[in-house]
Amino acid sequence: MKTRTPDALERRLLADPLVRQAFDELAPQYAVARVLIEARARAGLSQAELARRMGTTQSVIARLESGRTAPSLRTLQRYAESVGGRLTVKIEA
Repeated sequence: MKTRTPDALERRLLADPLVRQAFDELAPQYAVARVLIEARARAGLSQAELARRMGTTQSVIARLESGRTAPSLRTLQRYAESVGGRLTVKIEA
């Protein structure tokens, strides 16, 4: 029986052009999620503490950090302020 590692499974799945296209389309959302999680971790905050600072619930923070939904700029601004940061937006050509 062949052992499948997560990396091998990912490579196999991404070899399918339709899966690759869907993955690539979601990449920006997952990149934002990574930035959010990293900022919260640097601030030393739990999701619950960040939620209290933002005046929301832990489940909202979990959804923001999942990458499944794209947050509004206002939400990103509140998130940044709550972790002691500053939001910047940059368009690269």
